[in-house]
Amino acid sequence: MGSQGGQGNDPIAEPARVRAQLDRILSSVEFQAPDRSRRFLAYIVDETLAGRETNLKAYAIAQAVFGRDASFDAQNDPVVRIEAGRIRRALERYYLVVGRDDPIQITIPKGRYVPSFIVSRSAISSEHHSQPKDHRLHSAPAAQQKQSFAYRDLLLPIGVPLVLGLIAILSLVRPLEGLFGSSTPAVATVSSRGDELKAEIIVEPLVGTGRENGDADIAKGLTDEVIAQLTKIRSVIVKSAGPQTQITASTQPQFSLQGSLGTDGSRLHVQIRLVNRSDGTVTWTGAYDRTFQDRSILDVQEEIARQIADAISSRQ
Repeated sequence: MGSQGGQGNDPIAEPARVRAQLDRILSSVEFQAPDRSRRFLAYIVDETLAGRETNLKAYAIAQAVFGRDASFDAQNDPVVRIEAGRIRRALERYYLVVGRDDPIQITIPKGRYVPSFIVSRSAISSEHHSQPKDHRLHSAPAAQQKQSFAYRDLLLPIGVPLVLGLIAILSLVRPLEGLFGSSTPAVATVSSRGDELKAEIIVEPLVGTGRENGDADIAKGLTDEVIAQLTKIRSVIVKSAGPQTQITASTQPQFSLQGSLGTDGSRLHVQIRLVNRSDGTVTWTGAYDRTFQDRSILDVQEEIARQIADAISSRQ
């Protein structure tokens, strides 16, 4: 694929596979992004694969994707930056929900618009396993084969009586242990299914309650960011709420993360609560007030989501 996406000469992430991955993402219902975000993603991937990644600036993207004219000013019109943030969150959610086993991960690093194409370890492993093994592993020298036969012929008459003798000794020792008791303390067996000890947190979509038109988009973006931050906590299992999400019999504690937000001018107010799904008990609440002055909405969303995840992590 050359140096597209800043990934170097990788023989696996060839353009055909990257385009197949792009089609897989755009056709998935779990990639929750509007049409213009989809056009944005397709455009920057195509430009990168064509070797024109140096042209991926806010000015060129605004004209090619959003139909802005030559008077476009990225400082006064942050449409490109906002849409890039929305795509980042949508890609994170896609790879968390259904794309974790995909062969290629498409990401947009923060601070730039050139996508990166990261080949998954499973894809590299499958490529290596598909290669024929070295025939030298199957053709040991005749001298080594003869030597192994000689060792085996020598060990058989010695090893068999030795094993039988050990069995006879153990048969005498075991009854004595039962008679006098064992001085060795019993070892507690720990279940290997670590998930049984983890709490399940179902993140429900946050509700925009303000009168501003953008409250719903901010709520959706914050929901996605909270999911991304919670997945970094090893002691919980994170699920996204959907029509099939319901309370099931389980030994794991099950919680719902619910909340709402509203904007008032340049201020954002967020209310969060953690609810025990078994009995409806509210086990934790949090309130966050932030201002957008000299800060982007993406930075504010990331900060609040990180603080929510830290508060929940400290309770585990």
